[in-house]
Amino acid sequence: MKNFILPFQSISMADLAKVGGKNASLGEMISQLAGQGINVPDGFAITVAGWDEFLRANQLTSKLQALCESVDVKTLDNLPDVGSKCRSLVAGAALPGELQASISKAYQALAATHGGNLSVAVRSSATAEDSPTASFAGQHESFLNVHSEGDLLEAVKKCYRSLFNDRAIKYRIDNGFDHMQVGLSVGVQVMVRSDKSSAGVAFTIEPESGNKNLIYVTGAWGLGESVVQGAVNTDEFYLFKPAIEKGMDSIVFRRMGGKQQMMVYGTKGDNTIWKETPQRLRDQYVLSDEEVAQLGKWCHAIEKHYKLPMDIEWAKDGMNDQLYIIQARPETVHGQNKQIELKEYSIKAAEEPVLMGKAVGHSVVSGRACIVRSLADAGKVQEGDILVADITNPDWNALLRKAVCIVTNKGGRTSHASIIARELGIPAVVGTLLATEELSDGQVITVSCAGGDVGKVYDGKLDWQEKVIPMEKIKETKTKRMLILADPEKALLYASYPNDGVGLLRMEFIISNTLQVHPMALVKFDELPSSAEKKQIEAVTRHYTDKKKFFVEQLAESIGMVAAAFYPREVIVRMSDFKTNEYAKLLGGRQFEPDEENPMLGFRGASRYYNERYREGFGLECQAIKKVRDHMGLTNVKVMIPFCRTVEEGKQVLGVMRDFGLESSKNGLEVYVMAEIPSNILLADQFADLFDGFSIGSNDLTQLTLGIDRDSAIISDLFNERNEAVTFLIRQLIVAAHRKGVKVGLCGQAPSDYPDFARFLVSSGIDSISFNPDALIKGIENIMVAEREIPLVQADL
Repeated sequence: MKNFILPFQSISMADLAKVGGKNASLGEMISQLAGQGINVPDGFAITVAGWDEFLRANQLTSKLQALCESVDVKTLDNLPDVGSKCRSLVAGAALPGELQASISKAYQALAATHGGNLSVAVRSSATAEDSPTASFAGQHESFLNVHSEGDLLEAVKKCYRSLFNDRAIKYRIDNGFDHMQVGLSVGVQVMVRSDKSSAGVAFTIEPESGNKNLIYVTGAWGLGESVVQGAVNTDEFYLFKPAIEKGMDSIVFRRMGGKQQMMVYGTKGDNTIWKETPQRLRDQYVLSDEEVAQLGKWCHAIEKHYKLPMDIEWAKDGMNDQLYIIQARPETVHGQNKQIELKEYSIKAAEEPVLMGKAVGHSVVSGRACIVRSLADAGKVQEGDILVADITNPDWNALLRKAVCIVTNKGGRTSHASIIARELGIPAVVGTLLATEELSDGQVITVSCAGGDVGKVYDGKLDWQEKVIPMEKIKETKTKRMLILADPEKALLYASYPNDGVGLLRMEFIISNTLQVHPMALVKFDELPSSAEKKQIEAVTRHYTDKKKFFVEQLAESIGMVAAAFYPREVIVRMSDFKTNEYAKLLGGRQFEPDEENPMLGFRGASRYYNERYREGFGLECQAIKKVRDHMGLTNVKVMIPFCRTVEEGKQVLGVMRDFGLESSKNGLEVYVMAEIPSNILLADQFADLFDGFSIGSNDLTQLTLGIDRDSAIISDLFNERNEAVTFLIRQLIVAAHRKGVKVGLCGQAPSDYPDFARFLVSSGIDSISFNPDALIKGIENIMVAEREIPLVQADL
């Protein structure tokens, strides 16, 4: 009898030519990784020799070859007809008797081992499949819940037939494979009863960005085909590899999906069917934390064994509650380093703009103007609109996400509209004064922020050019190039940009966009009066009986996502810096915030952290940082204290941090202070004795030095970071800080907008400059020019 069957236990990657990539990998894991506790379901492979025998016995080779070669490779017009004829030939042929007998015998032996009416998965495994450059994933078919010899034999023929699916034929043409040189093996694997539990897919690198620090796990209830097909909105988990290696908490971020449907075993002849997922299952994760961590360890071990990023399918058996790996193949999308494309825009317009204001971003867009005066207009906003308003506020964040651009009457480059536009990666023109009067609903306009500081709004759709910036032009610099971030979900993209880390991660944006609830409303949740707002808080925090734990874990995971994406580069997290009017807009916030005439200069920053009004809320922030650093192992996270008016305040804040388990220097923790008040610079020597570094907040420093409301459109022309009074203070700080041996960075827009300001900072010896992502490349170019023109001066008095 020919060798048509090989048990998985006897297979390794050396048998790829006999059993194809998928089966070879299953055998390799069973033989090589079982010692690490990795479960792989039992089964056997019908070898390529069986396929060859099928072709020989039915004299199909030359017929199929001729048909496939008749495909018009230029137009593919006749591909459907060719594919249909090929599949008909295979479907009309019979499995040779000897092959049938071998398959039946192997199935009976497998059933004897595992007992009962054995259900198996039957999967195609091509010899060119699952290589580092060509996965063939999804080209050939699989069949689940096959539970008799007759059904198994029919499923094998269907696998053979799938070698001539239209998509498989085209895939071979596109990748240069000879049609009849691709042999087909079939894997027969004991079904994991995930129909009674969950299943999914894992990648040992982040699949969108290719970030190598993270393992990405996704899953849904029921059989894994729902996830493979992309048919449901899945749960997602991100695990940090160094934490796995150190045995620490490795889950750094998670997101619950809707999981509206699930695939389960069918009845009355249907192998599988779809059914609606029960609501109780939709509202819980498909795996426990312990199971996710176990899966992460397995995935990491598989990647280390193969020495390649891997694409892995997993399943949990609802009968025995055990996890299994059911497939593993090389990940092919990021097999080579993905190059990020950055663009420059230039607009060609003879027309005069109808409006001008401050530019945010550097791109050009066109679209339909949609005037929004309040949240009552939210229904008007459509995807792709240019949102036009008097001014924006945090309540509008959801509707702003539909827009491709923002245009406002009021505000400056540091207003809410400007900040949210940068975080959304869209352009904005702010401080136009008359946008809501000069523009009308439905008017097609073009907005250009490609002209530096000035943003222009044109009537109609104009033409513009986009130019890709070659990344090879970006060279290393002595001055560190850092990023300003707020949205953890964009961290993976921005981590792939040329940078030295995150100089400012805004915690308050994470709180408002992700957590939504005032920290003190969670601390005092049981004391809150019954109200519609308390019910909202209950809904948001429904997965947590301890409401404080909700805040700590959700904040820790958001920060952890950023820190893991950039690891080992430093990530400086600024503790929350809302103003009281902004805190009050959080759920439950009004009960805990005073009314202030001038919140910009009121109860904000460091003064909150030791005050009994907010001390316990600050404690939750500290616990989140501690979890990130001490439990997830993300010691690249540093802390920054904003708006610290006096040295005594600094001492009090550090004392409160110690009380909550965050102590400067412990486990390498560094604590920075924002230098945004003239007192921080006038008393720089004393602040340097307390803190490990300074970060200059140029917006507030300019505002407080020149006495300007930075959001005022009327006097916005006076707001100038390059004013001699401001630059004098900045230089003084750099000199004092370096004299004390601590670092100084700057966070702001000016170094990218103004080459002369970048030159000033470089010549003064600044250690780092942090840019918004849309300004990073221009900022780096300004630093490069400055470092070429001016020898780096190490300020020393």
